Amino acid sequence: MSDSTEMLKTAVIVEDDPDIRHLLVEVLESAGFSTVSVGNGIDGVRAVIAYQPLITTLDVNMPGIDGFEAARRIRQQSDTYIIMLTGLEEEADVVLGLGAGADEYVVKPFRPRELRARIEALLRRPRAADSAVSSAPRQDSVGPSFPAGRPETPVTSPASNAAAVIVPSSQGPEPHESAPGGEIVPRSSPGELTPTGGTWVTHRDLLLDPDSRLVRVDGEELELTRTEFDLLATLMESKRRVRSKADLTLVLRGESYVTSYFVGEADKRAIEAHMTNLRRKLGDNPANPRYIETVRGVGYRLTSELLATP
Repeated sequence: MSDSTEMLKTAVIVEDDPDIRHLLVEVLESAGFSTVSVGNGIDGVRAVIAYQPLITTLDVNMPGIDGFEAARRIRQQSDTYIIMLTGLEEEADVVLGLGAGADEYVVKPFRPRELRARIEALLRRPRAADSAVSSAPRQDSVGPSFPAGRPETPVTSPASNAAAVIVPSSQGPEPHESAPGGEIVPRSSPGELTPTGGTWVTHRDLLLDPDSRLVRVDGEELELTRTEFDLLATLMESKRRVRSKADLTLVLRGESYVTSYFVGEADKRAIEAHMTNLRRKLGDNPANPRYIETVRGVGYRLTSELLATP
């Protein structure tokens, strides 16, 4: 097996329920991951910074900070795939979770085989940038997690009824060094980029580069999640062709158009939530759209290239 297939096989599980945490360990290890388990949001953020995992699962209602805040802090430091696992199923909660940086939102109780299928679908999506792959930790082999020494930077638990338990894999990657005192240090902003050359796709004053995964509106660079970028790239490639919610779901899963995979109402609501966040970041008004318009009962497409006359 090549080295590339042995990389990026660590998962961080942030869950305060021991039974669910044990189930997640089984699901992820059956998928070939080494796991690091913690029981609260603060330790979860520190574990992601220390281990730079490929997958992170987040509960929402946890001691310390909740999953929404944990997702925001993690997204400042890592491009790990974030899967939120929660009993909150209202649309507002889904929108909040995806807006905080989650790539998937799964409502408890979940089915283990479906969760594994969603994880595999996430892994078929391209990473945010090639540099993320080259700089991420690697491990020579994967396997079950066993109790082992803690990372040099201790993962301390906030005051709570139950102490968090972190179980790094005995064969997993060495933790990355964190800032003194365990502080979270935001990533530096990228340098000024000029859309010259390359493969920029344009629509009005909206520019997108699929290779560098950059988006600019009126010269200003936007920070999009991986899912938001993939949705926007798909719509810009399709231009005026309407893409249904089911179609966009399959695109995010990495499936082809002709497929037997089921697309449920929850998947379609997730697309709606992602589109709401994407439009907000673009400054687009659904009632008078500049970039993305809704074809009621069908899906989404780009607006006309021609500006409306006053």
